[in-house]
Amino acid sequence: MSIAAVGSTAVCAFDVLLPERGVAALLGDAQIALFRTHAGEVFAIGNQDPYSGANVMSRGIVGSRGDVPTVASPMFKQVFDLRTGVCLDDPSVSLPVYPVTVLDGQVVVGSGEH
Repeated sequence: MSIAAVGSTAVCAFDVLLPERGVAALLGDAQIALFRTHAGEVFAIGNQDPYSGANVMSRGIVGSRGDVPTVASPMFKQVFDLRTGVCLDDPSVSLPVYPVTVLDGQVVVGSGEH
């Protein structure tokens, strides 16, 4: 797992994130993918698929493996843990993760451990 430093940025309103759908956002030079689960949790990971190099993770298939919230790459279908960014099919590969908080109805993405 790698934590990417982007500062603390309000990205969008919580209400615009549809459950189990992803959206892409640009924070400086970093493309991120934001996901909201049915339980109301919000996760942010790097948008670049490490296997294809395409910026498509926001278009991935949201699901779970047991209690682990996941997203499957739309390219080659590798599955990533939304909490840690680790690929569940190959733990040696991971996506950057960004800590997310919801403050006053706004999704704020920051740096550091979450």
